[in-house]
Amino acid sequence: MQTNSYTSSSNRKRFIWIKLILFIIILSILLHYIGNYYEDISNENQITSAYKKAWTEFYTLEPNTLDLIFIGSSHAYCTFDPEIIDAEIGTSSFNFGSPLQHADSTYYVLKEVLKYHKPKVMVFELYWDMLSNEFELKQADTVISAINNKEFEREFLRNAFPLNELVKYIFKPVRFQQDVFSYWNDELKEDIEKQLKPIEEEQKNVPGVSYHRSRGFIYSNIVIPESEFHETNQFIGFDGATWDFNETQRSYIEKIVKLCKDEGITPIFVTAPIANVSMEYIKNYDILHKKIADFADELDVPYRDYNIVNKEKNLFINENFRDDAHLNYSGVQIFMKDFIEWYKQGQY
Repeated sequence: MQTNSYTSSSNRKRFIWIKLILFIIILSILLHYIGNYYEDISNENQITSAYKKAWTEFYTLEPNTLDLIFIGSSHAYCTFDPEIIDAEIGTSSFNFGSPLQHADSTYYVLKEVLKYHKPKVMVFELYWDMLSNEFELKQADTVISAINNKEFEREFLRNAFPLNELVKYIFKPVRFQQDVFSYWNDELKEDIEKQLKPIEEEQKNVPGVSYHRSRGFIYSNIVIPESEFHETNQFIGFDGATWDFNETQRSYIEKIVKLCKDEGITPIFVTAPIANVSMEYIKNYDILHKKIADFADELDVPYRDYNIVNKEKNLFINENFRDDAHLNYSGVQIFMKDFIEWYKQGQY
């Protein structure tokens, strides 16, 4: 009886282990397919796709032909038009801005660029919201996916990713969930709008366009919608007095400046303008500006804040913006004219 009892217990344990192993195998297969499905949706993101096109174009350039580069967040790729400045002052430039790009990503992007080119000047767009976060997985993944280089990926993951973010990156359903939820939300909104709006009204609302034109620049002729003047404006309630650098991002800016100076590159800091209506919502912007300006002085880097410039010169109106924070092409043309004049004065 004892033998039978022992055998029965052993069989039960074996059966449990078999079920557990089968569960793990089935779960792994399911998660694999979900991860690939999520990744496919992520690849349909237009901005991510545009950034990949920019890097594909970059890798076709003759080595050591760039003498001016722009780098930073979406405020960089929506603001600095290489075609305008190259035609005006004879430079060969490229825009490496990407969505939500943080200084940690900027540092590794710059290192990748320097493998192929030795520019004379780097214009680094400093948007305060990207400088106050410890880490943001989506922006890092966008950069890694666009560059598509295993050596670059390994270095970035090893040196910049916190352990918990590294686990999320490896686990695709988590890594791509932000894109998937955004995609589903857009699909749902589109279906609802189609049901609620008369066909005649839809035909009247002809939207503008936004696309990667060349050398990393995103062209847009969209005009800020009325909703972003008030209820959906992201800057409502923002107080510049409460803002401060995240120490990790601050340290990466220091590393970027050191890398530039070691390589004989002149670094320049620029803050692109946000919409006039957005600036009206922000309290104590002068305190925020001073923190960044003082930091630039510490690093001995020229700094031009176009929210301050706009306040002094009245360069832009709300219709020069595509949304509450980014210029459209009418604004880009105004911006580039002023920037080029300032750039020439510095003789960079």
